[in-house]
Amino acid sequence: MSVHRVVPNIHVQPEALDQSREFYGLLGLEEVMNQGWIMTLASPSTPAAQISFLTEDATAPVVPDMSVEVADVDAAYAAVRASGAEIVHTLRDEEWGVRRFFVRDPGGRVVNVLGHR
Repeated sequence: MSVHRVVPNIHVQPEALDQSREFYGLLGLEEVMNQGWIMTLASPSTPAAQISFLTEDATAPVVPDMSVEVADVDAAYAAVRASGAEIVHTLRDEEWGVRRFFVRDPGGRVVNVLGHR
C-alpha cells in the first residue's frame, strides 16, 4: 500500500478558520484549499506537509481526526473491511474530486482514507 500523505484534521468553529490561517501563516504555511467548511494549509517548500481545519464534514456524519491519502483507495477499503474494522462512512466518490471512506482506528480515532480521481 502506497501512502502519499498524512494530514491532521482539526475540528474548529467557523470563526476560527481565518484565525488559524493567520496563526499558522506565521509558521510559513499557506492556504492551498478552502471549501468554506474545510481549509487546508501547506508548506510551499514541502507541499505534502499539511494541516486541515474543518467546521464540519459536508457529506459524512463526523469530522475525521486525520486523513490518509493512498494510491489505491479501493484496495485500502477492501483490506480494512476484511480486517473487521468499523467503517464510519462508506466508500464513495465525492463531488470535489476524491474517492474516500472513514474508518475507526483501534484507539477510536476516525481516519479519512482517500484517493484523488
